[in-house]
Amino acid sequence: MAKKKTARKKPEPMLIKAPEPERRRAARIYKKLQQKYPDAHCALIHSNPFELLVATILSAQCTDVLVNQVTPAIFKKLPTPQLMAKADLVTIESLVNRVNFWRNKAKNLKAMAELLVEKHGGAVPQTMEELTELPGAARKTANVVLGNAFNINHGVVVDTHVGRLSQRFGFTEETDPKKIERDLMALFPRKNWCMLSHLLIYHGRAVCKARHALCLDDDLCKRYCSNADVMAA
Repeated sequence: MAKKKTARKKPEPMLIKAPEPERRRAARIYKKLQQKYPDAHCALIHSNPFELLVATILSAQCTDVLVNQVTPAIFKKLPTPQLMAKADLVTIESLVNRVNFWRNKAKNLKAMAELLVEKHGGAVPQTMEELTELPGAARKTANVVLGNAFNINHGVVVDTHVGRLSQRFGFTEETDPKKIERDLMALFPRKNWCMLSHLLIYHGRAVCKARHALCLDDDLCKRYCSNADVMAA
């Protein structure tokens, strides 16, 4: 019997580093952000990779604050993939019904847990390919889990804050998250990719906001942020 051929996934394109002057400028901004936010970290409260995976799936189009209010009850009742996989959908729905798109997310959580048990022995995988096969887990979710649960810098998490600040700081001219991520990966060393997202998110929430931004009152923004120039004009 002929062996069944399995489709090979295309390798990710080779990353080309940004020009040296742009990388030096990016490094200066990164250092300033580190100084401003020395305690920057993942805002989703978790104690293990499975909890982070659950929280990140729930966080899509939902605030981290609300997710952190919802997850304690989930982690108490369904603390493992095995228990979540066995739980009926109604139970999971009752635990997540405060977040946006809760019905779909409940289905994804159950299916995700079932796949973890069936294919990975109940362990959260540590590769982009395996994580993105899980229901509800796209590249952004995988980057969050890899970077924060396993200290694996595969890419950069691009949420609304990261996208906005990347444009304002001149890191990119792109609007598509995948292209923004590509530009950030070309500018910053791999070891900084996970922390970069946290730093930009912290600054985006505290200062460089989408509305009512405080850019004119911030030394970093006044020097590097295009929005400060717009506000000053």
